[in-house]
Amino acid sequence: MKIEHFVAQSEGTWRSMRSSHSLAFQQFEEVLSEIHIKKVTPEEPEVIELLKSSAKQDCIPVSPFTMEWKAESDWESDDPSAVASGCCLLVPIPASTERGVILRSLGYAEAQEAISNYQFLSDGTFVLSTKYGQSLAEERIWFVSKHVRCRSSVIRTSEGSGVLQTSFASEVRQLTE
Repeated sequence: MKIEHFVAQSEGTWRSMRSSHSLAFQQFEEVLSEIHIKKVTPEEPEVIELLKSSAKQDCIPVSPFTMEWKAESDWESDDPSAVASGCCLLVPIPASTERGVILRSLGYAEAQEAISNYQFLSDGTFVLSTKYGQSLAEERIWFVSKHVRCRSSVIRTSEGSGVLQTSFASEVRQLTE
């Protein structure tokens, strides 16, 4: 699979149900999210700025996109009705048809810019690996059908020796009439 195909297949609004297990805090969390994925052009000022800030301004981005989310978690002890939300820009830079890097304006495991390595497995599964200062994150995304996808993640200690958190999400594309 090529990154262009993966991004095109991911575009749209998704309703996500995620179960997360925090081994560090011995907590189990249920999260309901709405995720919006939208392609942007490589000429967008935000794309150019992210390329510059990561010292990759000479690289050619392919299918940059934004991801916006709103999530409700049962782990919010102060206010169970609180909604977490955010938005990030993702800029894929392929090295080959199966591999490359993705620049992210906001990381998954830590709220900072991140450079992730990606690859596609032979079955089409997208694997995203990110090393942060305090952790290593690996996320896998695969399509069950055109409108259903699954996502799993494992967050490890920065040395990779201990598992901090695991999660699994099933996501269904919202269809508009």
